[in-house]
Amino acid sequence: MLSIFRHHVSVGAFIAMGSDMGLLFVAWLLAALTQGVALAQGVEAQPALDWPQAVLLGAHFALVVSLMYSFAGLYRPKPLGVSALWWRTLGALAVGAGVSYLMLGVIVPAQVLAGVLSAALLYALIGLVFVRAALYWLRHVRSRTRVLIVGTGPEAYGVAGDLAALARASHQVVGFYPSGDEVPTHSAAGSPPVFARASSLPELVQRHRIEQIIVAEREQRGGGVPMDELLACRIRGIPVMDLAGYWERAKSQVPIDSLKASWLVYGEGFVQGRARRIAKRLFDLVCSSVLLVLAAPVMVLAMLAIRLDSPGPVLYRQSRVGKGGRLFECLKFRSMRVDAEGDGVARWAAKDDARVTRVGAFLRKTRIDELPQLVSVLKGQMSLVGPRPERPEFVEQLRERIAFYDVRHSVKPGVTGWAQVRYSYGASLEDARCKHQFDLYYVKNNSLFLDLLVLIETVSVVLFREGQ
Repeated sequence: MLSIFRHHVSVGAFIAMGSDMGLLFVAWLLAALTQGVALAQGVEAQPALDWPQAVLLGAHFALVVSLMYSFAGLYRPKPLGVSALWWRTLGALAVGAGVSYLMLGVIVPAQVLAGVLSAALLYALIGLVFVRAALYWLRHVRSRTRVLIVGTGPEAYGVAGDLAALARASHQVVGFYPSGDEVPTHSAAGSPPVFARASSLPELVQRHRIEQIIVAEREQRGGGVPMDELLACRIRGIPVMDLAGYWERAKSQVPIDSLKASWLVYGEGFVQGRARRIAKRLFDLVCSSVLLVLAAPVMVLAMLAIRLDSPGPVLYRQSRVGKGGRLFECLKFRSMRVDAEGDGVARWAAKDDARVTRVGAFLRKTRIDELPQLVSVLKGQMSLVGPRPERPEFVEQLRERIAFYDVRHSVKPGVTGWAQVRYSYGASLEDARCKHQFDLYYVKNNSLFLDLLVLIETVSVVLFREGQ
């Protein structure tokens, strides 16, 4: 994992993106070279690109297509099948080539640009086969980090299973080290061994060439966890990570079940300084203004469709809890019947809610129903990225049942958020708990970099109906 502005980015995704950008850049340069040779052999050919121009345009082409790859979800943590991977790659290449043609057509002759783009796409497709094969080979031949898990309870075996289930081939669980006098609660055939408590932890680390230790214990007080021995390992350069740190680093969540207030108080993050607030506000103003202009035709069509589909107002106004617990009026395109809550009782929205209209179902799937909230962003009541605002009736319930729930109200609510791009659709208390863990991660590690990442992943979620 790489830490960029406190957000942990997969090394594999970083390498894949860098490899793709390099490939696209080289493909453009090769295309410019071959196009120049072909034009030189023509009788009345237009001049080819000179090398300074080719380098600049090649960087532009690589950036545009890589951005399309990101929009297609090619760098998201969820693995794709071979068929989906190639279809999305081909689609992103086609769209990226079209965008590049429109943007570069004002400075490059059409004949030259068409020839270079066509050749660059061909070279990129050929190179992709070799690059993807090389990355696949590297993932299976690289050495794996040898991990020792302290603890033999359900959390410890949960971490071990998570390392395997999430296909983190770069880690190998060597074994478990019991804390205190606990007895293993799970012992599957073929699972890593449980070392004797009498064994010295530093000696085990040296003997089994341990490179990382994960302390998978919720309660570390009372002498159960060998802190002195862990300190000795840490001094020798062995990274030691607690359960909350593992979740944050590996799963981009902050676990509330094993979370203590002291971790929130003394831990890094939760930066809400003046510079951050000003930068985020400027980012929201610029992006929401541009999005409102671009989405205006879609919003007009949505209003007409709602009016023709069912009786009632086009816009739906609902009280939501914003920053600092203050209430504000949240705007959405109406997607349910007018009598959806005729009895006055607030209800969670279900996945296949019978109250949703035909047009409303489409608006929800494409998230067009959220577009009016861009007005709330301009007014300063919301941000483009942040925890989704909840109804005050539900906040009262969730505050009592979910630890540290009010932490999410330390930032402005968002039109989209980290939970929305990383968690599947759900409308229950357990779903709210899982989403809150993602929201805590965002509040703790919020930055413009993470905001951009959420916006990019939102495109993938909308296009391919991933997440919520």
